[in-house]
Amino acid sequence: MPPFGFLHMRAWASLFGQLLRSPRAVCIREVHFHSQFAEAVLTSHLKPQQEKTNFIIKTPKGTRDLSPQQMVVREKILDMVVGCFKRHGAKRLDTPAFELKEMLTEKYGEDSGLIYDLKDQGGELLSLRYDLTVPFARYLAMNKVKKMKRYHVGKVWRRESPTIVQGRYREFCQCDFDIAGQFDPMIPDAECLKIMCEILSGLQLGDFIIKISWKDVRHEMVAKKGLAPEVADRIGDYVQCHGGISLIEQMFQDPRLSQNKQALDGLGDLKLLFEYLTLFGIAEKISFDLSLARGLDYYTGVIYEAVLLQTPAQTQESFNVGSVAAGGRYDKLVGMFDPKGHKVPCVGLSIGVERIFSIVEQRMKTFGQKIRTTETQVFVATPQKNFLHERLKLIAELWDAGIKAELLYKNNPKLLTQLHYCEDMGIPLVVIIGEQEMKEGIIKLRSVASREEVAIKRENLVAEIQKRLSES
Repeated sequence: MPPFGFLHMRAWASLFGQLLRSPRAVCIREVHFHSQFAEAVLTSHLKPQQEKTNFIIKTPKGTRDLSPQQMVVREKILDMVVGCFKRHGAKRLDTPAFELKEMLTEKYGEDSGLIYDLKDQGGELLSLRYDLTVPFARYLAMNKVKKMKRYHVGKVWRRESPTIVQGRYREFCQCDFDIAGQFDPMIPDAECLKIMCEILSGLQLGDFIIKISWKDVRHEMVAKKGLAPEVADRIGDYVQCHGGISLIEQMFQDPRLSQNKQALDGLGDLKLLFEYLTLFGIAEKISFDLSLARGLDYYTGVIYEAVLLQTPAQTQESFNVGSVAAGGRYDKLVGMFDPKGHKVPCVGLSIGVERIFSIVEQRMKTFGQKIRTTETQVFVATPQKNFLHERLKLIAELWDAGIKAELLYKNNPKLLTQLHYCEDMGIPLVVIIGEQEMKEGIIKLRSVASREEVAIKRENLVAEIQKRLSES
């Protein structure tokens, strides 16, 4: 039986009215009972509405809505990033927003406690994806893919304390580029660093530096116990240093360090990497830094992180976004999913688009920049009444020609209102049709910026608009 609703309330009210009109033989107690019941039903329906007055409308903690203005900026950033990925030959991949919980556990070290677990659905324990790297490794193992250059743009979720002012959220977007496969040493790694430089330079966020380290070198030289005191002291000196190929050469020459084979092999690969970075013309943007450490457990080799050298001009001093891109090599992650443990070496990067977006948004607020929220190219207007049909025919012609066009949803809008709308929305062109234009077989084409008008033959209108748009 359906719950009591408005129709049920009306039925009880009707019954109560009949009782009031019934013969005097009706027992007064029965009338009293029904009146109390009807009152209870009415009260039960009114109570939830009264309680709603205390309801706070908000987004969940660590999330946010993005306005049309913000989405315009966001799309431009993403288009630029994805354009770079495509320029380097990457294919697009997508994976589910949630994975089997067992696929994500023990992949992130201490950060595993930040994974969002979902309730049991259909007998499967699920979790929201924490990043895009582990799902990519699962995809490679599941489909037995040995080589792939892919990019992935999608949302991830982390159950951490959000810091909105620093661009940290519980739900956020990641933009990843990865190269999977067995290749000659350091060539894919160098390309990843080149991509990172191209994107950060193209976004014009200010000067930046990319710090790189070698996880195995760091482990052997810093974390591993049992080193002789004099070697440990020497390592401490190098941890404080940062530089380019000259620093690596200096470490090669140090006999107390070069005796460690694993560290020596790592330094050799770093030297080769810097040779490739020099050929790519980005060596001056790279700094070898043994103090660098990435938190995720799946990294196995070179790791890197890009940071802005200074806060962008005109932003608040407290605005600090940290790293704006990061990545590294993870050669063992795919093997963790493969039943036979077959490994697929991988290296990749992730662009911190949320942090970048925060920088750009803050900058636009500072300079008071106005953003167009639509891409409308032409507005169809009329100065007279009863021209809705003609406007509809005209705008359909523009749409069919691939021209982005709008009109006001009114039968008889005022011309001044229509022109003001074009100025407010930044629409560059207006086509005007009225009685005189109909008689002469023309359309007036108006430039919103200069307010100049020219008469165009109706049959030539689309060609003229396309010509102007191509020149702008």
